[in-house]
Parts: sequence; C-alpha cells; structure tokens
Amino acid sequence: MNKDVFIKELINLNITLTNEQLSKLEKYYEILVEENQKYNLTAITNKEEVYLKHFYDSLTISKIVKLNDQELCDIGTGAGFPGIVLKIAYPNLKVTLVEATEKKCNFLKLVIEKLNLKDIHVINERAEIYSKEVREKYDIVTSRAVAPLKHLLEYSIPLVKVNGLYIAMKSDITNEIKEISIYEQKLKIKEVKRISFSLPIENSLRTLIMYHKSEKTNPKYPRKYNEIKKKSL
Repeated sequence: MNKDVFIKELINLNITLTNEQLSKLEKYYEILVEENQKYNLTAITNKEEVYLKHFYDSLTISKIVKLNDQELCDIGTGAGFPGIVLKIAYPNLKVTLVEATEKKCNFLKLVIEKLNLKDIHVINERAEIYSKEVREKYDIVTSRAVAPLKHLLEYSIPLVKVNGLYIAMKSDITNEIKEISIYEQKLKIKEVKRISFSLPIENSLRTLIMYHKSEKTNPKYPRKYNEIKKKSL
C-alpha cells in the first residue's frame, strides 16, 4: 500500500490526515526501520507493508468506535500498534502503551520524543500485573493480535471503566469465541458489536469485537499468568 492508496483508503474509514500527521507517520516508519536493525521490533519492514499491515490496520478500529478525547490503553503494544498510530491520527486521545519488553519500551519512548507526542505514556509491565494495580481507569482498552481472546479479556477488562469498552483487534476468531460466554458472565461484560472485513490489496481477514463493561471487575481477576494459561474461568 503506497502512500496515495493509504490516504484514499483512509477516506473510506472517514479519516483525513493533515500533512503534519502524514509526516509523523513517515518519520515513525523511518525510526522503526532504523531501530529494527538493532533489535527485533517487527518482521514487517517493507514500506508498503508497514503502511498496510501496521498503519492502516491500526486505524481500522475506527470502523467500530468513534475516537476523540477518550483515555485509551493499548495492551501489548509491541512497536506501538495500534496505540502510537491512533495518537497520531487522533491527537486529543490520551494514550497509555503497555509493553512487557524493555527494549520495545525504549523504542516507544524514542518515537514519542522524536514525534513530539503529548499525553501518551509507556508502561513497562506485563498486562496481568498492570491490571492488578490499575483498576477501572480507561474509557477504551484495546489490543491487536497479542494473545487468545479469553486471555485478553481477563488481562484487559479490569482496566476498563464501568460503562467503558474493550475492543479486540483480531484475525479469524472462530475458534477463540467458543468458550467466551463464561468470561462474559464472570467479568461482567457483554459483546455489543462485531465486524469482520478484509484488508485492502491482500484481502486477509480481520475481526473487531467490542465488549461493554457493566459492573466493577471482581478483585480476583486477573489471575496469575500461569493460572490464566492453564485453566479457563
């Protein structure tokens, strides 16, 4: 996806970026490629693939939610997808990036500094530990292709405000959705919207699934990492 196609496809998402925002994405790409030579941030470094599979893909969240000035947390952000891309496109968003790997956190801080981004913070912590410490803080919590959906729900829902939203950005969730009803019940959430679509050009499947949180999360969630992996709720 070259830049012209990127801009055109964003119009279909009702997103129009300024020249300054486009310049920040370009700079983001340059920093990503340069720093990726030092340590592994992403397997995708081809410019057209980055614009499609990282930049455009991150912005598809706009298909399911209207973003403006909410407080948003990106769990397992990696090299900043979708969190940094969303911050560039929606400057009024207040963004927290949660990432367990210190080297990736150093990269995220470098990008934030170089792009002069405000109201965006990096937390170097495992998601299940962070969500034990920070409860009911965010309007929206999201994550992109990080872990099985049931694990993501247990990590993420404690961070969501009552009446807030959790949005998972996934590919095919057919197998992952089978045992989710018990998670909905115990975490006091309800699926309110699901959208499936294909990425432009390569036509790979994407699914956005949004949950609404109706009550405070039981303090016993999330469990410890080993328990989460070994046993469903």
